[in-house]
Order: sequence, then structure tokens, then C-alpha cells
Amino acid sequence: MDIQKLEKFVKPFYINEDMMHDFSHVLRIIKAAKMLTKRYRSKVEPDLIAFGSYFHGMIFQHEAEIAEFLKSLHLPEEKAHLVIKISWESLKEKVPETLEGKIVHDANLIEGGKTFIIVKSLITGSLKGQTLEETIGYLENSIIGKFSCYLPQSQEIYAKKETFAKNFLVQLKKDIAL
Repeated sequence: MDIQKLEKFVKPFYINEDMMHDFSHVLRIIKAAKMLTKRYRSKVEPDLIAFGSYFHGMIFQHEAEIAEFLKSLHLPEEKAHLVIKISWESLKEKVPETLEGKIVHDANLIEGGKTFIIVKSLITGSLKGQTLEETIGYLENSIIGKFSCYLPQSQEIYAKKETFAKNFLVQLKKDIAL
């Protein structure tokens, strides 16, 4: 796989995204996916995980362009279809079927470590013009407890992440008297 060619293709799609969903988001997913992949090294195709990570944030709007790009790489049709499938499986609301999809999906949820649900939500809420109270409500009603990881090691990491977020929100609401 030619990573430079892949990055040259995907980077323009991330330029206008907010700072939590730009190309740095892809790099955080790749970092988490590499950590998760260690346990499954002999059972996965690293290229599929890389493609799924790079296409994660653009699959829902640019599937046709991704398919054309994969065709330009002379990827076998079956493998190209699998890349598309894994890219879709990476979305947090999806239930992945493939091992590579589970890795990229879970990497998306555990990216950035224990504090990242809070950081990402506060920044994204601010960028959307939400009040602090609206962002707290969004976290409580739409994020915490709404998604699942599918690999044992990521389930443990995500549980710690959610526990931290719940405790943080309890303290924050106390401190600002909500």
C-alpha cells in the first residue's frame, strides 16, 4: 500500500472538518487501531485496517469517490468491497461483522484515551454553538451508554472512558449547580 498516495487522496476530504474530525482524527484512530491489532496480528490484513481508518470520516458522503480510488489502485473487486464494508463498520453506531471492522470501529471509540469523550464533546459542542448545558445533555443522552466496543480489550478501555465521563459530569454539574 502506498500511504502517501492514500493520504494525498483523503486529506482534501478532511480539510473543512472541525478540529475533532479533521485528519488528526484519522491519525488517532490509526494509533488506537495499531494497539488493538497487536493481539490479532496473524488474523487480520493490516491494509484493510489502514483503508478503513483513512476512509472512516468520509465513507458516508464519498463512497463513490472511494470506490473509484480503490479501482485506480487496481485492487481486486472483492477486496475493494471489503474495504468499503470495513469503512462503514468503523462508524460508532454500526455493528461490525469483520474483525478488521471491529478493530477500526473500536479504535474510533477509544481514540484519544480516557478523557477524550469529554474533550471531544466540549470542543465539538462549542464549535456548534451549544451552551455548556446543551453539551452536557448531549453527552448524557446521546453519547454515554449509547455505543459498544466489540473486542475484549477495547470494551475494558471504553468502560473506563465512560466511567470517567460519568464521574466528570456528576462533578461538573455539582460545581456549576445544574
